[in-house]
Amino acid sequence: MAFEGLTERLQKTFNNLRRKGKVTEADLRDTMREIRLALLEADVNFQVVKKFVKTVRDQAVGTDILDGLNPAQQIVKLVNDELVKTMGSTDAPLNKSDKIPTIIMMAGLQGAGKTTTTGKLALKLKNEQHARPLLVAADVYRPAAVDQLVQVGERIDVPVYQEGTDANPVDIVRRGLAQAAENKNDYVFIDTAGRLQIDEKLMQELSDIKSLAHPDEILLVVDAMTGQNAVNTAEGFNNQLDITGVVLTKLDGDTRGGAALSIRAVTGKPIKFVGQGEKMEDLDVFHPDRMASRILGMGDMLTLIEKTQRDFDQKQAEEMNQKIRENTFDFNDFVDQLNQVQNMGPMEDIMKMIPGMANNPALQNVNMDPKDMEHMKAVVYSMTPQEREDPDILNPSRRRRIAAGAGRPVVEVNRMIKQFNQMKKMMNQVSKGNFNGLDGMLGKGVSGRLSKMAMNSMVRRNKKNKKKRMKKNKKK
Repeated sequence: MAFEGLTERLQKTFNNLRRKGKVTEADLRDTMREIRLALLEADVNFQVVKKFVKTVRDQAVGTDILDGLNPAQQIVKLVNDELVKTMGSTDAPLNKSDKIPTIIMMAGLQGAGKTTTTGKLALKLKNEQHARPLLVAADVYRPAAVDQLVQVGERIDVPVYQEGTDANPVDIVRRGLAQAAENKNDYVFIDTAGRLQIDEKLMQELSDIKSLAHPDEILLVVDAMTGQNAVNTAEGFNNQLDITGVVLTKLDGDTRGGAALSIRAVTGKPIKFVGQGEKMEDLDVFHPDRMASRILGMGDMLTLIEKTQRDFDQKQAEEMNQKIRENTFDFNDFVDQLNQVQNMGPMEDIMKMIPGMANNPALQNVNMDPKDMEHMKAVVYSMTPQEREDPDILNPSRRRRIAAGAGRPVVEVNRMIKQFNQMKKMMNQVSKGNFNGLDGMLGKGVSGRLSKMAMNSMVRRNKKNKKKRMKKNKKK
């Protein structure tokens, strides 16, 4: 996950600071040095780091924070505020034309995920604004680029205007815009060509398309995993095209996150969206304040709540609440909830959005395997319809049969049934108004409990693996 190394190092630095009680100028110098090293290791632009550290240090000294109450806490706040400012202060909405269509030109180098991002953004507008977008295939050079955009269009049920690979891209765009005007499409996405690097021919073609289409948005798609190269790419495209915004892709990958912290400061152009997953729904608005909170390990509850509202079916949630009130929640409902939790994305990413979880020792170095939930489902699928609907009949012999059918140990089946019963009890209390803690932030109680079940299972497995490794090392 992006920022993992940066988050860990910053948390360690701030924890050392908090333990001191009174903070001296020497402590502040050491803290600023650690922050500078952490940012540089995260591949943040050197000039951005230099300005960042100087600003925080000057504010800490200039406002007499060291002599006040909770100086460590106030320094953390200064760092948070400067992170937000560096990334753009507020989220930047899409530019929208006064008359239809709004034209969005997508640009970027090969491999950044431009075509997929084009489809993700079109789907987002379609779902959230009931938009009627048209995709225009103007990349006639990359092998199978047109076919890829057509496939993306089919996946999201959005029309694609294409003329194959023999036509001139500028002519394709001209005729695509004519079709959009005829069909009253309110958004047109122009998927332009990319190269392995910025060159004169590419830029001339993009400039010609810009002159013809007069796009309301020129969004540059950059791969966050390329670090400083992403910043250099953004600067190069901006100098040539005067882009209006950036979309960062693969922010969920093994990336140090420096691009997200550098692009706005270097180009002056906002990051508008971030891609964090392979599904077509995995595109989020970029919120600088939320990203800063995640970098500092303070969670991101607003994004988590929005994600829950988006990924959980409202009608199904109401039906589930009714079953909870009537105490008729069974294993069929349990599997439905597991599926919905899985749709929200990797469990470790969900957990880190909860305040306090990002630096929870129980989660350190925990590999949250998606197979854990599949094992739970395998246990349920090994039950008879009657057993799923009436868990009270699950006696020891039935449990042994279920374990054999699922290929899981009996102890695991027993544990899951016990946790299921505890969850039913918890949900019953919630329905009566006894509601405390974080349970319920994910899917009105059900998925929050499921998340805890999954996490406990994963932590247990990791502890077991750790013991095995220790035994192996002792033998060696």
